[in-house]
Amino acid sequence: MAVRMTEDTRLTVLHNKATQLRIDSVLATTEAGSGHPTSCASAADIVATLFFSIMRYDPKNPKHPANDRFILSKGHAAPLLYAAWAETGLFDRKELLRLRTLGSDLEGHPTPRLSFVDVATGSLGQGLSAGIGMALNAKRLDRSPARIYVLMGDGESAEGSVWEAAEIGRHYALDNLCAIIDVNRLGQSDPTMLQHDMEAYRARWSGFGWHAIVVDGHDIAKLLAAFEEAAFTKGKPTIILARTLKGKGLPAIEDQPDWHGKPLKKGEQTDKAIETLTRQFRQSAAQPDIQRPEAWTNGKKPVKPMAAPNYKPTDSVATREAFGTALAALGEANPLVVGLDADVKNSTFTDKFGKQFPDRFFENFIAEQNMVGASAGLAACGKIPFAATFACFLTRAYDFIRMASISHNNIKLMGSHVGVSIGEDGPSQMGLEDIAMMSAQPGMVVLYPSDAVCTHRLVELMAAHSGPVYLRTGRPKAPILYTNEETFTIGGFKVLRQSASDRLTIVAAGVTLFEALKAYDQLQTAGIAVRIIDLYSIVPIDRAGLIEHARATQGRILTVEDHYAHGGLGDAVLSAVGEEGFRVHKIAVREIPHSGKPDELIDRYGLSARAIVETVKRIA
Repeated sequence: MAVRMTEDTRLTVLHNKATQLRIDSVLATTEAGSGHPTSCASAADIVATLFFSIMRYDPKNPKHPANDRFILSKGHAAPLLYAAWAETGLFDRKELLRLRTLGSDLEGHPTPRLSFVDVATGSLGQGLSAGIGMALNAKRLDRSPARIYVLMGDGESAEGSVWEAAEIGRHYALDNLCAIIDVNRLGQSDPTMLQHDMEAYRARWSGFGWHAIVVDGHDIAKLLAAFEEAAFTKGKPTIILARTLKGKGLPAIEDQPDWHGKPLKKGEQTDKAIETLTRQFRQSAAQPDIQRPEAWTNGKKPVKPMAAPNYKPTDSVATREAFGTALAALGEANPLVVGLDADVKNSTFTDKFGKQFPDRFFENFIAEQNMVGASAGLAACGKIPFAATFACFLTRAYDFIRMASISHNNIKLMGSHVGVSIGEDGPSQMGLEDIAMMSAQPGMVVLYPSDAVCTHRLVELMAAHSGPVYLRTGRPKAPILYTNEETFTIGGFKVLRQSASDRLTIVAAGVTLFEALKAYDQLQTAGIAVRIIDLYSIVPIDRAGLIEHARATQGRILTVEDHYAHGGLGDAVLSAVGEEGFRVHKIAVREIPHSGKPDELIDRYGLSARAIVETVKRIA
């Protein structure tokens, strides 16, 4: 029978663990010749206390669903995280000396290539939003006893996204969430704004509705007490404000500026540091008793086939509205689907899902960064989050989207109100760069339905696809193009008009597809045969299919899109077929648009059937 260790013994064990983490961080960064040993040293006592006394987890199974979760938001302290998991026995400590090498997954900042990393971090200010998503999952969805811990740096608390997350954490009363700020005073190039003004930190976080605890971040007894207090705090999240010294335990560089991101030199400098740290060990043969997660099952419900679309040929439905209808149908079929919005749910129509599944819908208000970050946290817990807002506002969250792509995170994004076709609201509301920004991210699927049936089917495919997906939807009502039985594939397109005598292929999607169909009729009257393709999948793109149709139409392609010319549908087509020597002509928005009626703007910016006909007559 195990003997419960005394409090003194526990403190000694944790002190020794923190010392070992410092030693390992120094050795790894010195061997790598790069890294952030001082940032690791300041947080070593915090991490040792969490990993070897506070958190409940299975050290051999980092993905156990009942584990407490740890997010290292200050991702530059990655060697500290790696050292902690090596110390649990998950992998051999020798691997730490391969830090930052091409042959090792112990990268400069953590990524989910590692089993113990849920979301990629390193772009600062993102960890707390992911923690919000994980805490929502545990508290509201899985009803799990798991607690979520997020370790941030003091420098990153200047990021606005941190305060977006702080607001949402308070709003949803996430008392299973405990954030820790390593207040080590020194940023990369200067001291932080507040340095060690701990009362200022306390006032700010208390003002945001968090339970704020100020503590000496190198006093393990006080850290233990603070984490225990956090666990018993109900109705609000906790922030532990830990006053620390950058480079703690390394006297030559402790609390000294200009040591951010600099390893110690091999030889005498490192040897002296290791000798100093080694002398800090206290004699004890005891080992920590890592707490295992509580027995818990989440009672998973079975996934059913999604109901088919149910549109009449005479219907006229905006694709944004069809998305809302499809999302509600998907929610009925798949209990893992979760909805998020940013105070535009009555425009994105996610309110349909929210009304039907209020426990699985999270309003983020006007905080798009947190919405995407929370989505990443939910996806890391096995949910399928659909996050929606106007496409133009996703630009605010682009760094979160970038990091989610690095994580190959299973988020699903919908951007509505795209292009000049939204009309009177003007250019600030027009998503005209979204295809370019989404297509730039590796692994991101980019879909652009033109009618309600296609939208419905693509929403179903989004949920089934593993990895990030972006769906572009429009504001205007659109006719129904397809029967309810039509099938679609990621990476496909549809040929809507064709003949053996076609002289040119027109590729379009969304509102411009209908302009292309009008142009087709006018061109037929003029005796000019053209082919019409609905390119609903922009990334991935059916390169072989496009090449085949281009060859059949004398090597001529015309693309038409309600998007800026650079990086949109036209460039996707050009990239796919350009090496074959085909001529690709692009019709797109080429200047900052103006407010006006949708039809006026479509014509003014050269996207109308009239403009298409004129272009075809010139080039065909």
